[in-house]
Amino acid sequence: MQDVASKERISQHDILSGPSLPTSHPVKKPSAKAALQKAALQKADFTALSEFRYQMRRYEHFSENAVQAEGITPLQYLLLLHIKGFKDREWATIGELAERLQARQHGVVALVTRCEEAGLVERRTHAEDRRRVEVHLLPAGEAILTRLAQVHRDQLRALQGVFTIPDLP
Repeated sequence: MQDVASKERISQHDILSGPSLPTSHPVKKPSAKAALQKAALQKADFTALSEFRYQMRRYEHFSENAVQAEGITPLQYLLLLHIKGFKDREWATIGELAERLQARQHGVVALVTRCEEAGLVERRTHAEDRRRVEVHLLPAGEAILTRLAQVHRDQLRALQGVFTIPDLP
């Protein structure tokens, strides 16, 4: 299979440089009491946060190496995963994928195009609403995804009890 990662024209930063995670409610100015509590971080808080981020990064590093060994990029793997993992159907729209990837739609369009060129996915017009485009996995994309999902699941199982969300006051 052709090395898809070498054909990258848009960086991960370009795709993901959209706004940070959206908030579902307006951010309120903290009260004096809340501000005091925020200022009262202890060394243990920093240690717990640091350990959590370290474990996250270790998993991300494992994932990056695994997907690159398959000849695709981490974003391409996530795209395939989100298509297959979409609830109650075997396809997703560009907008839905942009949300799952926390990326801008035009970046996801470029990512889908690269995956399409590599024979991993295809676009199909929705049967009922011809304005809507579905992104489907092709057999080559499904095969790569299945191999990678297995090693990722095995890695997560190995991290049980190690990779935990810190209990912060």
